[in-house]
Amino acid sequence: MSTATEVSALARRVRAALRERHSGAVFGDLRVLPGGHSGLTYAIEAGPVAYVVKAVPPGRRPVGRNDVLRQARILRALAGSQVPVPGVVAVDESEPAWFAMEFIDGEATEPVLDEHRLDPLLCRERMLALAEVLRNLHGTTGPRPTEPLGPAAELERWSRTMRAVPSELRPGAEELLDALAARVPESIPATLTHGDFRLGNVLCRGARPAAVVDWEIWGHGDPRIDLAWFLLFTDHRNFPRLGRAVPGLPGERELLTAYLDGHPEPPALDWFRALARTKMAAIMGHNLRRHREGIHHDPDQERLPPTIAAMIRTAHDIVARRP
Repeated sequence: MSTATEVSALARRVRAALRERHSGAVFGDLRVLPGGHSGLTYAIEAGPVAYVVKAVPPGRRPVGRNDVLRQARILRALAGSQVPVPGVVAVDESEPAWFAMEFIDGEATEPVLDEHRLDPLLCRERMLALAEVLRNLHGTTGPRPTEPLGPAAELERWSRTMRAVPSELRPGAEELLDALAARVPESIPATLTHGDFRLGNVLCRGARPAAVVDWEIWGHGDPRIDLAWFLLFTDHRNFPRLGRAVPGLPGERELLTAYLDGHPEPPALDWFRALARTKMAAIMGHNLRRHREGIHHDPDQERLPPTIAAMIRTAHDIVARRP
């Protein structure tokens, strides 16, 4: 949590940088934008124009989710591409680092998980349109920040997260991890990846995606990671006690067909579908553990156990090739 003095100091730096674009404009105050999961996220107005500012928390190292400059780098790399992103308008690398980007007007809704009154047909159109965006992302040449993680490294990453969750919160997880480890597929050529690609991380205007946001964990890796994660959100039955039915929403097969656009299905996709469920179970188990240990009080996390169990069970069924 930043102090008022720290926010005021950041606001002065932001206004100074944006004044070159808005000479004579009246600037508003920095106001916190809810829902941000990386660094600090604010909005600021320069006359009639709004911007989003992402900053490293004072006193924190710019690593992981706090590495806002890394996010600015991928947004700049994708500017003008077939992947819609907010335009970056200012970057300041002095500590604490920050960058400002366009405020994109739109709504980001996860149809099967969020409370909403959207027309089911609109949800369907958005999801199918987003399949094209994901295909474009995986076909875009961009920066390569690190050596790509192969399937084995991805499994190891999420196995560590899963095993940090108390065993009683993850029934059957060890058997699942063993089954995945016994069937690790070969790597395929790496691409740009978003890391959390789904409708909830895309601002839409009408049926069209206006901007893909939340690039905290982008990378250069296996495109099947993004694809399998995206497919997971097609069916509310994947999320017991959490999901809601959306009539007409494309199922996994229809969404996969839209993504492939006539190209062959990538090999071993079922293994990655199982890994996506493993990842979701590990993340939910981690959040539930934090709540129960008093690290982050959120009673809503108590709704997660049925979904965690279902994710593990269906992942094991998929990887074992049982119906």
